[in-house]
Amino acid sequence: MDRKIAYGRLARAATALAFAAAAGPLPAQQDYPVKPIRFILGVAPGGATDILARAIGAKMAENLRQQVIIDNRPGANHIIGGELTAKSPKDGYTIQMIPEGWVINASVYAKLPFDPLRDFSAIAIVALVPNVLVIHPPISARSVKSFIAFARARPGQMSTGSSGVGSPSHMSGELFKVMAGIDWTHIPYRGQSLAVIDMISGQIQLGFPSIPASVAHIKSGRLVPLGVTTTKRATALPDVPAISEAGLPGYEVSGWYGVIGPAGIPKPLIARINQEINDILRAPEMRDRLLREGAEPRTGTPEEFAAAMANDLKKWAKVVKSAGIKPQ
Repeated sequence: MDRKIAYGRLARAATALAFAAAAGPLPAQQDYPVKPIRFILGVAPGGATDILARAIGAKMAENLRQQVIIDNRPGANHIIGGELTAKSPKDGYTIQMIPEGWVINASVYAKLPFDPLRDFSAIAIVALVPNVLVIHPPISARSVKSFIAFARARPGQMSTGSSGVGSPSHMSGELFKVMAGIDWTHIPYRGQSLAVIDMISGQIQLGFPSIPASVAHIKSGRLVPLGVTTTKRATALPDVPAISEAGLPGYEVSGWYGVIGPAGIPKPLIARINQEINDILRAPEMRDRLLREGAEPRTGTPEEFAAAMANDLKKWAKVVKSAGIKPQ
């Protein structure tokens, strides 16, 4: 009889432990966050990635009543930041803002320290951010057509800067170069803001920075905009035509930005963070703010964001091959 009682108690204890294990993450998810959230950015301050993350991070801190720490780790087109994210605990306290260039890395780097899809959790898409062709003011061209003629007459004499090899700003330029039949030198920087500084000073003559990273300099006259990379004009720059309508038919690049975390974050916790970010983006004041900065807010499920990343990884692999960019 004693053995039966002991066995029964043991079985009930095992069942309770099984239920506890299955529901283990739930209390943490319900209480989330109970400590500061680390928001990793793979670029220097000032670019679209940084601007979007700081806007969303500040609102998350306010809504969740917990500190959100912006951690800039520039270098290698978000790869340095990505290594930190991939190795972080799978508890939702480390997230990272990435651009579309994140999936382009798989085509332009011969060896990555991680798989850009498999080693991460897709959490939320945040915005679509057009890039804009801008030039140093002393250049005489004031339209896409006149700039193409100007560049063709000076093969290899001009330089463009981007936030890194394979970044949206780099790929926007490569597509333009191939379609227009021109040539220039590409210089990778550790962030868009650094490339913009050199454009303003005349160290480089042109670039394709994101609108959030360049709109203030455009409005001040320190950079001259010739065309946006999307097929439609951007809300933040309504007087700037699309490159496709201004001299290069068929040209289009529209980059997304989104939030990821390390692989293995429990799905209920991913859904919790996704809902928080989506709620922030739906708020009228946030939508207005991002539109003024040149970003088109987007919301969606983690699954939709994961599918978009997978599709774009394949799409950009074809573009990289056609542009003749060799893996580094």
